[in-house]
Amino acid sequence: MTQTAPPGVPQTFTGNDSAEALWTAPTVYRTDLFAGRVAIVSGGGSGIGRATALLLAKLGAKVAICGRTPEKLDRVSAFAQAKGAVLISQVTDVREPVQINALFERVGAELGAPDILINNAGGQYPQAAIDFAPKGWSAVVNNNLNGTWFMMQRAAQGWRDAARPGVIVNIVAVTERGLPGVAHTIAARAGVVGLTRTVAIEWAPLSIRINCVAPGLTATEGLAVYPPEAHAEFARANPMRRPGTATEIAEACVYLCAPSGSFITGEVLTVDGGGKLWGELWTAGRPEYFRH
Repeated sequence: MTQTAPPGVPQTFTGNDSAEALWTAPTVYRTDLFAGRVAIVSGGGSGIGRATALLLAKLGAKVAICGRTPEKLDRVSAFAQAKGAVLISQVTDVREPVQINALFERVGAELGAPDILINNAGGQYPQAAIDFAPKGWSAVVNNNLNGTWFMMQRAAQGWRDAARPGVIVNIVAVTERGLPGVAHTIAARAGVVGLTRTVAIEWAPLSIRINCVAPGLTATEGLAVYPPEAHAEFARANPMRRPGTATEIAEACVYLCAPSGSFITGEVLTVDGGGKLWGELWTAGRPEYFRH
């Protein structure tokens, strides 16, 4: 889906990559890298999840995507299947373990036991933390932290019971610095990072590797939730003075899932153009206090 930039906002800071553009984007990986492998990607109907699912499929994996919007999921699966890839979709709320179990059972029956899990599902909205309603806070934490955990645990239990190795990549956020305007998601994502580092140790005897990818400002349709005043300053988000692309994040996920990441577990791979070292990202706009 093409995203139109708000008035006065550079088009480069919106997510406008079509499925075709994602599919034909150059990659450093060989086309049969994941032949015979099965992957599940949550939040696979758009943004980083869509880019990652299509890249895995392009590299030979059989892929299942899930999310809460059937129209988005159907578009991605229809596109991939038209390219000759194996990609199925299922509506799944990752906050509901019963739905997650149904997803994994269908994947096992139709594609085979999964080898890879990409936890990308999540969401947030910009607002001053002091004004968060309890319901809004809980919704973001339930989605971004609890949903990720339920997916992780279900995958790990399946691999343990089948005595199979597995790989998990969690999409988080850059948590070394604060991210004003989305304190709820930073709290949840920091929880995922701590969780990842902990179970990387617990699950090492099971031959399960688990890592995080932390994107900085990335040009996807998700940027549409941020107000024009936030967009106006996105060029100051990192020293490279541009957003990342969904494909760049997808390539980082593949690096960790492939043999290239075979000796990496419990880590956070930051892909933010140097933003955590230098840069400012005000997701709800810069308050007057910080303008000078």
